[in-house]
Amino acid sequence: MSIDRQGRANTPSHTPNRVDRRKARTRAALIAAAQRFLADQGRTDVSIQEITEAADVGFGSFYNHFTSKDELFDAAVALTLEEHGALLESVVEDLKDPAEIFAASVRLTGRLQRTHTQIARILVRTGMSYLTSDSGLAPQAMRDLRAAADTGRLDIDDPRTSVAMVGGALLGVLHLLETRPDLDAAHVSDQLAFRLLRMFGMTRAEAQEIATRPLPSLPRT
Repeated sequence: MSIDRQGRANTPSHTPNRVDRRKARTRAALIAAAQRFLADQGRTDVSIQEITEAADVGFGSFYNHFTSKDELFDAAVALTLEEHGALLESVVEDLKDPAEIFAASVRLTGRLQRTHTQIARILVRTGMSYLTSDSGLAPQAMRDLRAAADTGRLDIDDPRTSVAMVGGALLGVLHLLETRPDLDAAHVSDQLAFRLLRMFGMTRAEAQEIATRPLPSLPRT
């Protein structure tokens, strides 16, 4: 232990060793396999043997990381929500107008069906239960809507109800775009953002302008 210039003790942080790195890789592989099952098949009724084979790890290693399949799939969904939230934050963090932040998040989420298909499919298959959750994306969406309401940019009486309305519409659009690959995801997503802005009291002209502003590309995960 050493002392810094302010007289505070510096406790050496733990440096991951080879065992730690192997455990982290195994856990990540199991979660990635669960995400693929959710995205490709919408399934959680798979055996642990199927999961470990898909992850290319030993069967016995499963219980070193998870107590049950439910715990694994909960972790897979939680990671997906974190990935989605991080993607949006990386793009909208420089925007100032709360209404534009809200619209951009809607437009980018709709585009996930073409740019980040696995995330979009998992949201479609599991997202409904998270619209009223106290964790994941619901609080982030509520924050943006409250900011837009507090500044007078959008007319919102009940942010929690508004989150459910917006989330339900988004899940519907993501499902539509999955079943209709011929549709232009950018156009459909922009139309959704426009309609939601109108629903929350914005004029047609301003909603159209905000919903068609240039968007940066989402980074690949």
